Amino acid sequence: MFFTVERERNMGFLLTLCLVLLFTKLAGHFCNRVGIPSVIGELLVGILIGPAILGWIKPDDFMHYFSEIGVIILMFIAGLESDLELLKKYWRPALSVALLGIIFPAAMGFGVGEAFHFSVQNSIFLGVLFSATSVSISVQVLKDLKKIDSEEGATILGAAVVDDIVVVLILGIMLSLMNRSTPGEGLPMWEVLLLKVFFFIVIFAASKWLVPWLLNMSKKLIAIEAVSAISLVICLGFAYFAEMLDMGAIIGAFFAGVAIAQTDYRKRVDEKLETIGYTVFIPMFFVSIGLNMTFAGMSKHFLFIIVLTVVAVLSKLLGGALGARVTGFKGISTLIIGSGMISRGEMALIIAQVGLTSSFLSEEYYSSVIIVIIATTIIAPLLLKATIMKQEKQLQY
Repeated sequence: MFFTVERERNMGFLLTLCLVLLFTKLAGHFCNRVGIPSVIGELLVGILIGPAILGWIKPDDFMHYFSEIGVIILMFIAGLESDLELLKKYWRPALSVALLGIIFPAAMGFGVGEAFHFSVQNSIFLGVLFSATSVSISVQVLKDLKKIDSEEGATILGAAVVDDIVVVLILGIMLSLMNRSTPGEGLPMWEVLLLKVFFFIVIFAASKWLVPWLLNMSKKLIAIEAVSAISLVICLGFAYFAEMLDMGAIIGAFFAGVAIAQTDYRKRVDEKLETIGYTVFIPMFFVSIGLNMTFAGMSKHFLFIIVLTVVAVLSKLLGGALGARVTGFKGISTLIIGSGMISRGEMALIIAQVGLTSSFLSEEYYSSVIIVIIATTIIAPLLLKATIMKQEKQLQY
C-alpha cells in the first residue's frame, strides 16, 4: 500500500496521540496507587518513549503545539484555583510564609548557579525557578490526615496563592527585561516598564468589567457549552495579549484564571476546563518535558543534582518555617508549614520549560533540573506526613 508524505504524517500524529494517552493514563493509575503524583508518571512516560530511552517518539511540531495549549490551560486552571478569599482570611501568615519561602530559595538557588559557573542571568533564573511551589500533593496529604482545615493547612494554601502570583509576576518581568531575542529588545528601559504597567492596568480593567460581562452574555447564548467556550476565549485572549507584550502567554493565562475565579462561574468553568485539559493537552505538556530529557553526560552533573536537591528542600523548609514562626506559629507547626511548601511540582516544570525555550536554562542542565524537581515532589509529602504524625504524637501526651 502506498502512502503520501502528508498521509504518513497524519498517521504518525494519530499513533503518537494514541500512545501518549494510553501510557499516561496507565502511568497515572500506577502512580496514584503507590501515592506518587500522576504528573511524575506522565514525565516518566515521556522519558521512556522519548529519545532518552526507547526513542519511539521525538519532539516535533505536533507535540510542541499540543504542549503549548496544555501549559496555557494548566496555568489557567492554577489561576482558577487561587482562593483569594482564603488569602484575605489568613493574609498575614500566608504573606510571611510565601515571601520568606521565595527569598530563601531565590538567594540559595542563585548561589548554586554561581558556584557551578552559570552566567548571572541563568543563576537568577535558577533562583526564580526554585522559588516556585506546588502544593497540590501537600493538599492531598492534608486531606488524608484531616488537616486541610487546620491553621497550618489554611496557611499553606494561602501562601501557595501568594507564591504563585509573586513568582508569575517575577517570571513575566524577567522574560520581558532579560530575554535576548524579544521584539522589545531595542526599546529603552522606561518604555519596557511602561508596557508592563499598561499590561497590568488592562488586565485589571478586563478582569473587573469585561470578563464578568462576557460570561454573563455567554449564558444567554443558545449553544452547547457556551460558558466554557467563552472562558477558553478569555484564557487565550489574555495569553495572546501577554505574549504580544513579551510577558509570556502563561502569565496571561494565569491572570485570566484569577479573573474568572472572582465570578460565580468559577466552579463550573474549573470542572469543564479540567476535563478538557487533563484528558489530552496537559498530559501532552508533561510528556513533552520528558521527551526533551537526555541522560547523556548526566554522571558529570551528579554533584550538581545532589547540591541543588539539598538546597531546594532546605531553602523552602527553612523559609516557610521561619515565615510561620514570625507570625506566631511555634514548634512542630512551623515545620509542617515549611514541609508543605517544599514541592515544586507543576509550576517549576512550567518555568523550567520556559527557561529552556528562552535560553535561561541550558540544555546541558535541563535534565538535571527536572530530576531535582521530581525529587522535591516525592520528598515533600513524605516529610509533611512525618511532621504531622509527630505533632499528633505530641498532642497525645
